[in-house]
Amino acid sequence: MSGPSPIQQPASRRWGLRALQVLGALWTSPNTLIGLLAGGIGMLAGARAYWSRRDCALVFRRWPWGPGGAITLGMVILHTGADMEGLCLTYEHRAGRCEHPRVRLGDHERAHVYQYLVLGPLFLPVYLLCGGVSVRNPFERAADRYAMLGSGWWP
Repeated sequence: MSGPSPIQQPASRRWGLRALQVLGALWTSPNTLIGLLAGGIGMLAGARAYWSRRDCALVFRRWPWGPGGAITLGMVILHTGADMEGLCLTYEHRAGRCEHPRVRLGDHERAHVYQYLVLGPLFLPVYLLCGGVSVRNPFERAADRYAMLGSGWWP
């Protein structure tokens, strides 16, 4: 979702984009519900929730489980850190294929939110069929590209 900012776009385009976002949110609501359930359980162990307008998601920070980093489920991001401003290594860099080693974690996860809005309940099976959490997965490479360039979130 690159291009002119929403303020610079004509009103009809802003309304159309907003309508597509609402439809995408409804389409991915089963995934979002899974994220809300996981986030709620995490709150029992100390996680805190806040809405991130920038990242288009409800973020559960200091989520107490996992190896570190974040996972997106629909419009929910479960994050083990304090905020989404931290930098993370790109998948291409980890695989030794890229010189751009770090991107903002929130930007990477926002790309996944956009991917969920398009694929809805199909996202998780397609994501797993594409290689799961690995550099082989085009969804991860696209999320890194989006975090680096601000565009290109679709594989």
